[in-house]
Amino acid sequence: MNVFHYTTVTQKDAGPQTSKTNVRWLITKELGAKNFAMRLFEIQPKGYTPLHSHDWEHEIFILEGEGILVSGEKELRFQAGDVVFIPPNELHQMKNNGSKTCKIICLIPYKEN
Repeated sequence: MNVFHYTTVTQKDAGPQTSKTNVRWLITKELGAKNFAMRLFEIQPKGYTPLHSHDWEHEIFILEGEGILVSGEKELRFQAGDVVFIPPNELHQMKNNGSKTCKIICLIPYKEN
């Protein structure tokens, strides 16, 4: 078992095709997690994640803030307390259109090799 504060995990830029978005990999294989990774995304106002799709699902919980989830041609509003499920292969992007940082917990399965 392992208990730690999220701020002890190094925050990194979320990568290409993002803007004003950082990620902390909270639970990983290095901690012994064999099936899933837990990540904390922090999206600053006017920031966004990449518009992308992949062959695994996402489970997301909105901790703070608000924004828009782009899903193909649809746009859905989200806010603190909302739960989001994104099925495999669905085009998606998260945008912070609010005035405060949006904090999002995102779980993903480890891909099979």
